[in-house]
Amino acid sequence: MSYGKVCMVNTNFPTVKEPAERSPRIMVRSPKQMTRDQARESARDILQIIPLVMRTVAAQLRSAGELPAPAHFGLLSILCERPRMLTELASLQGVSMPTMSNSISAMEERGWVRRTAPTEQDRRVAMIEVTTTGRSALERVARSAESHLAEMLAPVDVTSRRRLHNGLGVLRKIFTSEPAASAGRQRSRRGRRPYVA
Repeated sequence: MSYGKVCMVNTNFPTVKEPAERSPRIMVRSPKQMTRDQARESARDILQIIPLVMRTVAAQLRSAGELPAPAHFGLLSILCERPRMLTELASLQGVSMPTMSNSISAMEERGWVRRTAPTEQDRRVAMIEVTTTGRSALERVARSAESHLAEMLAPVDVTSRRRLHNGLGVLRKIFTSEPAASAGRQRSRRGRRPYVA
């Protein structure tokens, strides 16, 4: 009698291996990182403190006769980088064209800026550029602002000064890093609304 070939099968284990159940991935935040709520709280503090500092310095400069209008200091800083069109300045400062035109006219009267045509072919497009007198005024205002701030910070104790210095170092590192600058450019291109406290 003929028998077929016998196939021995181990019945203690399945012939087809089933995939093991995957455990859910859990993202663990480093204890050194801020939580989202902590980051938003710090952002609110920064957005409240920086304008307060600038308003205080601007008020002191105006009272000392150093600055006719707070916006002029920012405009001079922007124009020291490169000449810009009136429309561009208005957009950067978030003001209307008539308001910006009035500011530029006031600065022209002081000899701080001048309007120039970028090309001989198109004199209708005026570029605003800072003058030597304007640069000198900006340097004088910057020194005065630094002196006012130094007087206000002088009473701060050594421990608080160290904390302030470390905090400013953190801000400088964040806002001068290339990823932060790239993120800012991307948000500008997407037209994201600015934060309003």
